[in-house]
Amino acid sequence: QVQLVESGGDSVQPGGSLRLSCAASGFSFGNYDMAWFRQAPEKEREGVAAISGAGLGTNYADSVKGRFTISRDNAKNTVYLHMNSLKPEDNAMYYCAAGFRTRITLYRGAYAYWGQGTQVTVSS
Repeated sequence: QVQLVESGGDSVQPGGSLRLSCAASGFSFGNYDMAWFRQAPEKEREGVAAISGAGLGTNYADSVKGRFTISRDNAKNTVYLHMNSLKPEDNAMYYCAAGFRTRITLYRGAYAYWGQGTQVTVSS
């Protein structure tokens, strides 16, 4: 069955960096667009970054442009989110998602498969 397993969440100080990973299995990874979403307490889940199946196209939320980078390794069935210059407002549970022909949208309804999430805490 389809599995998406996130890892790499941690507690960091403002200005710090983290790399999240999402290991995928149970589907043809290279044929699927991948995305990262996040959800802070009492807030809606929002799209952070998306990447096309071949890794040639990316899309970012305005709030993370220039700070976060999404990448993927199709040989390892893994997608990454490199996060730099972390801010307290980045504090959230981060979810990995997979979708087919999404046009790398950040709309959550376009993604069929979801992981369980990994917690990122940014606090001094």
